[in-house]
Amino acid sequence: MLALSILLALLAALGNAGASVLQRRAAADVGSGPSPARGGWMAGLVHRRVWLWGAALLAVSGILQALALATGPLSIVQPVMSTELMFTLVVGSVVFHRSPDTATRWAFAAMAVGLAAFLALADPSGGRDTVPAADWLWTGAAVGLFVTLMIVVSLRLSSAPRAAVLGTATATGFSCTAALLKDALGRLPDGIGAVFTTWQPYAAMGVGLASFFLLQVTLRAGTLVASQPAMTLGDALLSVVLGVTLFAETVHLGWRVVFEVLALAILTAGCVHLARSPLVGEEPENGEGERKSKW
Repeated sequence: MLALSILLALLAALGNAGASVLQRRAAADVGSGPSPARGGWMAGLVHRRVWLWGAALLAVSGILQALALATGPLSIVQPVMSTELMFTLVVGSVVFHRSPDTATRWAFAAMAVGLAAFLALADPSGGRDTVPAADWLWTGAAVGLFVTLMIVVSLRLSSAPRAAVLGTATATGFSCTAALLKDALGRLPDGIGAVFTTWQPYAAMGVGLASFFLLQVTLRAGTLVASQPAMTLGDALLSVVLGVTLFAETVHLGWRVVFEVLALAILTAGCVHLARSPLVGEEPENGEGERKSKW
């Protein structure tokens, strides 16, 4: 079941990456045409077949992520989902017909090695399928307070630090959404009705929508290089914490901590460099040599 969960998480990450690239391609096509009337830009996207394929792929990846969470520990599924950044590089190089340079390939390898080493050393395992309501009460209060604090702090910061802080807040929301979804799916053995008669799936939708809105604010606050590492690594690490505290999953520490920190440092370095790649954060150059920002 663990191998199946990892495979599903990888496929979900690949789906997210493909959806991101396809929708970027549609946005570039719409943006390269005549200036649309107010409100016409979104309408132009919706009428693009490539954008619709991206939306459909995003829905499929959401289902795959849910299945991964239903079959594996939260502290494994969400870190594996961070491979979306690497898949975005691969898919982007195919769609935009642009090969990554040597430094970007090394960053790709660093992120892959760092993630694999961290998961191998931490070796998350075990855990329960559902979470007592009392545990959600204090977790919800702590998460809400933390996100609020991050938003307030961001108001006093300049562009890049603001994006990083808001990226951390966004990652917190998405990791909490995944935890709520896993808790809801843990009731599947009691029947599909047991899932939808509890509050968790509806809370997951609410927190997910709020996190998506916060994501838009984050992306407008600064560059992708500033926000992406915080979002990618924050979601992964916070999910490990929630897996341990909420689902009683086991993570090995002790003598391994030094090497786990080293693995995270390698993962962070790779993530930061990949976020700088035009195939991840920007559109390829157009015929006039200009480069359009993804956001």
